[in-house]
Amino acid sequence: MNRKLYSRAAPAVVACALTLMAASLGLRASPGAHGPNGEHLDGPTSTGGLAGLSRLPDGSVNVPMAAQRRMAIRTRFAPEVEAAASVELLARVVNDPNAGGLVQATSSGRIEPGPNGLPVTGQEVRRGQVLGYVRYNADPYARANQQAQLAQLRSNRELAQQRVKRLESLADIVPRKEIDAARAELQSLTVSERSVGAGLSGREPLLAPVSGVIARADVITGQVVEVRDVLYQIVDPARLLIEATTADPALAARIEDAHLAEAEDARLQLVGAARSLRDGLIPLSFRAVAGADGALPLVVGQPVTVIAQLRERNTGYVLPNQAVVRNAANEPILWIKSGAERYIPQPVQLRPLDARNVLVTQGLGEGNRVVVQGAALIAQIR
Repeated sequence: MNRKLYSRAAPAVVACALTLMAASLGLRASPGAHGPNGEHLDGPTSTGGLAGLSRLPDGSVNVPMAAQRRMAIRTRFAPEVEAAASVELLARVVNDPNAGGLVQATSSGRIEPGPNGLPVTGQEVRRGQVLGYVRYNADPYARANQQAQLAQLRSNRELAQQRVKRLESLADIVPRKEIDAARAELQSLTVSERSVGAGLSGREPLLAPVSGVIARADVITGQVVEVRDVLYQIVDPARLLIEATTADPALAARIEDAHLAEAEDARLQLVGAARSLRDGLIPLSFRAVAGADGALPLVVGQPVTVIAQLRERNTGYVLPNQAVVRNAANEPILWIKSGAERYIPQPVQLRPLDARNVLVTQGLGEGNRVVVQGAALIAQIR
């Protein structure tokens, strides 16, 4: 009877012993324990008796399950797909010449507020709205000449008016043509007097050339401005252009789609490429199209990054941007889950895909479970 009990218990004892030996040696297999070439990443390690958050001697990180829940760590398998090749272009936001405009002074003078005061930066204006006035302010010598000319015109106009009255009283004996000539002379002198008088005391209205938002306001009441001074800059926030630069003259023909890294919902439409170099580079113009909310979170002059997707295709693994972090050597890495509580850093090569995702081209395999949320928190564990 004892021999039968021993024969039944022996296999269970052996299985338990093997399990304890595997645990002591650290040989735990998991889906993410192999590299892109099949190499075994999850080798034997020693935690040194640390059961909490810790970085192990081989560079991997131990994260207990409770800490994983607090850090909201999420992992997933990334299937290998074919995606469009892409390039990053340095760019800046510029004003659309068909939707924005400048307000400049056409004569020197002093600034006076308009009917609703002087507009400020960020204020919406309508086309044709009076933004202010420039009152003509001539130098003393020119003003004295104009006043003398005005006095002479006024005197000639009074004499012409008296002559018209005298000829009209003699209409029965004076030819009609002389009366008409006197009236024409009086009208000419009246218009000249009015024009010179308006030049001395008149003011030039500053009108908004387009509807939009005041992006730049360089005026204040009483300010003296000169001809061609830029007083206001008006932009339409929903119609902006992105100007990128490249050294490849054939790049424009290869672009299929484009996005902005700073505005994920905005889409870019390629307008064209310049046919001349500027500072040794070729400018590319894109028209920014707003997303569903109808607004572009961009300002004129802002430096941005254009992610241009090309017609070529690359094979790799699509992952969100937040899955990629940097190690001490400033190399891009991904955190691969190799066990229930162990994460291994894996250097990779990648290319930007769009504003939200990247394409990993080297360093990753289909069997790797990659951290897609909380990677930055794991990288901070020391």
